[in-house]
Amino acid sequence: MRNYRERLRVPWSWWGLGILSAAIFATTLWAGFSLFIAIATYVVFCGGCAAVLLLLSSTTIEVADGELRAGRARMRLGEAGEVAALDAVQARAMRGPRADPAAFLLVRPYLKLAVYVEIIGQQAPYWLIGTRRPAELAAAIERARPQARAGGAAVG
Repeated sequence: MRNYRERLRVPWSWWGLGILSAAIFATTLWAGFSLFIAIATYVVFCGGCAAVLLLLSSTTIEVADGELRAGRARMRLGEAGEVAALDAVQARAMRGPRADPAAFLLVRPYLKLAVYVEIIGQQAPYWLIGTRRPAELAAAIERARPQARAGGAAVG
């Protein structure tokens, strides 16, 4: 059963600025060459920019089947301790001066809010997950945790 799912899409402003920058760079490189070179530079630079932005937008956060999945990382919620939704100031502190080098971070520069998940009995002391809806994610983790601790989740 899925309790929460969020896709960390790149904001539209990044698309506009990224494609515009790629087009300006392609125009600069193309100047004075043939039309074939012009088309090739635009395809390479604008297509490459779009591919990178699509790759960044493919990251998901999911709470399902007694697990927290953040990108490719997975954690059984039975191992989760304290869970807290962080505001922008708290999240910035946990990404910077208060960060633990052993912690797992899934953050994006365009996500100002985050959720802190303490880990019990693992090498990483906590997970810090950037999100647009921290209260909903923290509530989903709290809802799914008792089921995971009771052994109701099959994790493979």
